[in-house]
Amino acid sequence: MTSQGENHIICEQCQHAVMLPQLAHRQRAVCPRCGHTLLTYRRNDAEITLAYAISGLIFLSLSLPFNFLTFRTSGQQHHINLPEGLAVLVDNNYLSLAIITGLATLILPGMVLTGIAGMSLGRFINHPKPYFKHVHHWVNLLIPWSMAEIFLVGTLVSLIKITSLAEVTVGLSFYAFIAFTLCMTLCLVYYDDHRMALWVYHGDVPASPPLDEQTASKSIQRTWALIFTACLLYIPANTLPIMHTQLFGKDEPSTIIGGIISLWESGSYPVALVILVASVIVPVVKIGILLWLNYSVQYGVNNSQLTRIRYYRFTEGIGRWSMIDVFVVAVLVSLIQLGGTIAVFPGPAALAFCAVVFITMIAAMTFDSRLIWHSRKQLNE
Repeated sequence: MTSQGENHIICEQCQHAVMLPQLAHRQRAVCPRCGHTLLTYRRNDAEITLAYAISGLIFLSLSLPFNFLTFRTSGQQHHINLPEGLAVLVDNNYLSLAIITGLATLILPGMVLTGIAGMSLGRFINHPKPYFKHVHHWVNLLIPWSMAEIFLVGTLVSLIKITSLAEVTVGLSFYAFIAFTLCMTLCLVYYDDHRMALWVYHGDVPASPPLDEQTASKSIQRTWALIFTACLLYIPANTLPIMHTQLFGKDEPSTIIGGIISLWESGSYPVALVILVASVIVPVVKIGILLWLNYSVQYGVNNSQLTRIRYYRFTEGIGRWSMIDVFVVAVLVSLIQLGGTIAVFPGPAALAFCAVVFITMIAAMTFDSRLIWHSRKQLNE
């Protein structure tokens, strides 16, 4: 969202200027051209957001020191807390996976909640600070990469996958992490970055860079490069093993498709469908939509604008959920380490698939949705 005054808003997705009306409790201001939500008014939203942010930070702290999961089989057991789980990944020479998991599930969500808490407190007491502009920028930048809720779903999928192998129990940290995820989700529901921006910038939000031929060309070229890179990485992500299971010294590699087939054959149909949708269907559909969108804006397709902007929003919102399979691997590797009896190790496809998810997310961010409404021919006129 951009603004040229407290009541004059320019839609960030189609560049349409809108006069902002007075809103009642729980009313939204929606762009009349593209349907993008410009602002949502909730009474006492600063206090509610602050409460959820502080609660989330407290539960995040409580999710670290206690047992998260315990794995028992053949008279042996292994229990971990979240920091120990990351340490297991590092010990198995998968530092990159440990960094990604730690950042996405603990560090970045903590930073987001801290930033939102600080701004909400300032807004609650009506005491703006100059650095809130930088905080607001970084909070909005980090929100898509904060994946605590996806990690929680991945953990639940992991528990279902290994119940046939051994007994798994959850510890206090697991319940604290659920509470943290719930508080963070509610915090983001009440946090309206558009309304916060109007307060932080005193109603004069900086305008987005103007849309011209040079900006359009850069957006299209970068999006093509990212899409083709994701397509290339998607091949090893699906053909190489994403995980190795060593059972009594015998190595059993598993690809994404192989894991889905195994889950289906074992009767875990809901879990198999979740992995199929998140790890196979969503990446393919997202790449296909981005190919179509980028082609349409490059060659000046002017019809189906509302359809195309809806598909663009779909790619923005759903792509990050493909990280479920990566977090499943991270949880299983951290938990199942019983020496020669049974152990799980990550495969090369884990990082390749993680790269596919991240690159498609960046491609969706690089694509300039304003080009759906303003063809390159119009920019040259």
